[in-house]
Amino acid sequence: MNIYTKTGDKGKTSLFDSKRVSKDDLRVESYGTIDELNSHLGLAKNFIEDKEMYDLIHDIQRKLFNVGAELATSEPEKTPVKIKEEDIAFLEKMIDKFMNKVKKPDHFIIPGTSKPAGFLHIARTVCRRAERRIVSLSGEVEVNPFLVKYVNRLSDLIYTLARVSEKELDEVEF
Repeated sequence: MNIYTKTGDKGKTSLFDSKRVSKDDLRVESYGTIDELNSHLGLAKNFIEDKEMYDLIHDIQRKLFNVGAELATSEPEKTPVKIKEEDIAFLEKMIDKFMNKVKKPDHFIIPGTSKPAGFLHIARTVCRRAERRIVSLSGEVEVNPFLVKYVNRLSDLIYTLARVSEKELDEVEF
């Protein structure tokens, strides 16, 4: 089996539901950024020593495939899986749990006093970009409103995990 199909050589790609779109379509940009986020989380988790946090990141990576599938499907009724309110509630529960471990949660810090924190902060910023792309997409086509909420909460959770992973607090003073 060849990895190359040559079907994208003219700047078009197929969505999950077989619709052909330009490779710079907002929908492609949205799920592509989710894919980028998933890769950054995969890198970050290799520096995580806490098993609970590692497993949580792994589970989030699996869920991001659902997010990507939903974004890669132009006809909502053909979406194989959908993000639901309970997915958002789970992220909020995890935010609350890990935020209890954060020292001085109300201070800005310079990110990256450890490798895990540094990689998680990069993932957080990619997650924020994914959120912006999904919001832009939702201005053009129908998007599950839970997707925006999920990605927003996910960036909060990744921020929380990064803060927990900081070795020290390098606070920003104004």
